[in-house]
Amino acid sequence: MRPKLAMPEEKSKILVVDDEPQITRVLKTTLSAQGYAIRTASDGLEAVRAMEEWPPNLLLTDLKMPKMDGVELTRHVRSRSAVPIIVLSVRGDESSKVAALDAGADDYVTKPFGVNELLARIRAALRRSVVATDKTASVIEVGDFSIETESRSVRVKGREVKLTPKEFDLLVYLAQRPGKVMTHRTLLANVWGENSTESSEYLHVFIGHLRKKLQPDDNSPRYVTTEPWVGYRFNPSGEQFT
Repeated sequence: MRPKLAMPEEKSKILVVDDEPQITRVLKTTLSAQGYAIRTASDGLEAVRAMEEWPPNLLLTDLKMPKMDGVELTRHVRSRSAVPIIVLSVRGDESSKVAALDAGADDYVTKPFGVNELLARIRAALRRSVVATDKTASVIEVGDFSIETESRSVRVKGREVKLTPKEFDLLVYLAQRPGKVMTHRTLLANVWGENSTESSEYLHVFIGHLRKKLQPDDNSPRYVTTEPWVGYRFNPSGEQFT
């Protein structure tokens, strides 16, 4: 017997986009059983039309599709909406995955995936869309962190953490997007500037310094975790997907 999974508090609408009918059927059955309202589309163009008459709370899309692929769809949707976008990628297709994240996708799940993992990522994306961090706030209170942007001070579980100016800027950018996968290119462009997008060594070094300061007695990164070949994810409560 399958374990009973937690039901969402409110019925949210999810648009599933994939050109493989078997996958859309499985996802529709699985997500409907969890209390979500589901519609499906077989490609990006069909998804765009569906969103006009049925605006979803979350978009779940494959990357490789005819007519309009997942990257193009993500770019189109993100230019018009802040709806959470989770992309489904095939293992090893890192370039398309990174392109989708750079285009504005919030997260990704690699095929084949487990139901529990997919549901966890959907719940996290929906929570972020409802309780979005105010990017103009002078104080960021999230998870174990209290960050005062005006005084540039940081506390983790009440412990003061001294950061360099660039470490602080990097942390603030991540903290304003908790749980969201941020690619190397996106972080470099927004923290170091557009001319630094190919200088990944900067990012690697600063992430290492930041981790040591946030977790001085722990060698296993919890707050800033690595998404292999893609980028980093900020987990303000030290929680990780399993």
